[in-house]
Order: sequence, then C-alpha cells, then structure tokens
Amino acid sequence: MSRRCAITGKGVQAGNNVSHANNKTRRRFLPNLQQTSFFSDVLGTAIQIRLSTRGIRTVEHNGGLDSFLLGTPDRRLPVEAQVLKRRIERAKAKKEAA
Repeated sequence: MSRRCAITGKGVQAGNNVSHANNKTRRRFLPNLQQTSFFSDVLGTAIQIRLSTRGIRTVEHNGGLDSFLLGTPDRRLPVEAQVLKRRIERAKAKKEAA
C-alpha cells in the first residue's frame, strides 16, 4: 500500500534532520494518512479510501465524496480517484435512465 493520498496526491517527502552542531542526516516526512469511509449517495454504499487529513477536510468541505469527485476535473485527480469517479458517473447515469 503506497503512502499517497487518493484525493490530493500528497506523498512522502525527503529532507534532513539538522542537529545543533549542524550535522545533516536524511529523513522522510510521511503524510498523515487515515483509512476513512465515505458514504456514496449514488452508489448507496460506503467507500473505504486512504486519505490525508487535508484530503478528508477537502471532501467534507465540498459536500461529500460524490459531489467532490463529480465537481473536480479528471486532470486534478489521481488515477485511483478517477476510477471511483467513473464508477459514480456510470451509477448516476443508470439511475437517471431508470
């Protein structure tokens, strides 16, 4: 499982630990990823997804998972989010047709 947010695309960054004596050793800055579940109104199920805390706030601010994904252009979404968006679009079109 990669250390990358499925919505924002935030990942691991690299940097240095700098001591008082100005010694530098390499370190990694890990994103704050959380396993969360969002309820999709269109699909009618809960979707489990691994997001950064900033990604969770972004989704909630935009009115939930469905409205966030449908309102965001594909070029700004990672591949995993694009797959989920297509699933939601197909289910929405199927609901409207029926």
